[in-house]
Amino acid sequence: MVDLQKIYEAKERISGVVVNTPFSYAPHLSQLSGSDVYLKKENLQVTGAFKIRGAYNKIASLSDAQRACGVVAASAGNHAQGVAMSALKFGIRAVIVMPDSTPLTKINGVKHFGAEVILAGSNYDEAYAYALDYGAKNSLTFVHPFEDEAVIAGQGTIALEILDSCADLDAVVIPAGGGGLISGMASAIKALNPKIEVIAVSATGAPALKNSYEAKTPIDSTQVRTIADGIAVRDTSNITLPHIIECVDRFISVDDAEIASAILFLLEKQKLVVEGAGAVGVAALLHDKLAHLKGKKIAIVLSGGNMDVTLLSVIIEKGLLKSGRKMKLTVTLVDKPGSLMRFTEILKDLDANIVHIAYDRTSISLDYGDANVTVHMETKGEEHQERIRSLLQKEGYLRE
Repeated sequence: MVDLQKIYEAKERISGVVVNTPFSYAPHLSQLSGSDVYLKKENLQVTGAFKIRGAYNKIASLSDAQRACGVVAASAGNHAQGVAMSALKFGIRAVIVMPDSTPLTKINGVKHFGAEVILAGSNYDEAYAYALDYGAKNSLTFVHPFEDEAVIAGQGTIALEILDSCADLDAVVIPAGGGGLISGMASAIKALNPKIEVIAVSATGAPALKNSYEAKTPIDSTQVRTIADGIAVRDTSNITLPHIIECVDRFISVDDAEIASAILFLLEKQKLVVEGAGAVGVAALLHDKLAHLKGKKIAIVLSGGNMDVTLLSVIIEKGLLKSGRKMKLTVTLVDKPGSLMRFTEILKDLDANIVHIAYDRTSISLDYGDANVTVHMETKGEEHQERIRSLLQKEGYLRE
């Protein structure tokens, strides 16, 4: 495991720069799960994610000569901002290589901290290869997002903060992708209190680390596909895997639908914006994958909150449909005055609030003299939706 002393040294280095994020009781999750649940809110970190910890510790560990030359990293996400902000604090050059397809908002987020951005490659692996080559040619120190002992030690400081707040935990649930976060945290936890169960949670669409943990040997994936982009790592690290095998007690995974429901739950019930990677621990809890912890005291790490707002809007929309709070349907009317008014009056009497309506009389699937009306409504759950369907069927608007 990672040397505990290195993690304590990292804690000293990052003090005053990195936020000791809130660690607080989650009443809604506790009630639902039957456990005492606490959340470590790294989504409220200064850069919106835990990555600043490892990046700052790495740069702080460099020699003066190395820092004078500057640093380079490859990332399209949280690690990029962590390296950029850390370099800004030291007043040194930082170059971040990002794939060509990186959204402008992420590019601007890195530039905000004064870093230079180079767009290279169609994916992360190509950007990574470019960054290594660029760093070697320009005498820049490469800061890896997880394959680095100083970075891992920095991430492990989260565990020290958690145990300072609550030493008698039964389990700690941690997101896992490349393995830097869970390597550092698990090492610290097992060194300080081996009785605490350490549980890793990954996305089913990025199975490399879980498969490698179970096989006790590195197994890379051919592709990854998940909304949890912060843990969408294709290849397994030879550096982090041994730490994980040694210190992690259980490794589980959650799918995108489960992650999306956790994001929506945290937004509604905890008033927290949490990205997909940060929500996997809560997803595991909500979907009964931590049932063995009923009655226990557990901590869940919310590793980041840099959520893409476009994806968030999709998750909210699907969540409203799934929970019965929104309903979409299409009916066919006779295209004559009063038909639409009669239809909407029925919905009004049923207390369904129309938020969008579309009227189409030109579709080739329609008979002459008919029109399709598509309505989006706010509803009050599945029972309310069933009443709407039943009456519309009775009135001849919907087929049995």
